[in-house]
Amino acid sequence: MARKPAKVTNSEFVLFDVVYDDGSRSSNRRVPASELGGPNGDDAARHIIAAQDRELAEISGRPRGEIKSISRSAVR
Repeated sequence: MARKPAKVTNSEFVLFDVVYDDGSRSSNRRVPASELGGPNGDDAARHIIAAQDRELAEISGRPRGEIKSISRSAVR
């Protein structure tokens, strides 16, 4: 019988759930793991996600609200 392939973890990115001031939520936002090291830890994720939001707003013409909170997504 064939074996199941080993579960590969992607350690290149860390996933975050974001809640905005207007109550909307965005799940599984990807942030490079290499950017999260250092004394600020997950605070750097807020700045990266805000930059991603600005870029998406520029492309779509629909701005996102301010970030209320972020938290790491649950590991599956």
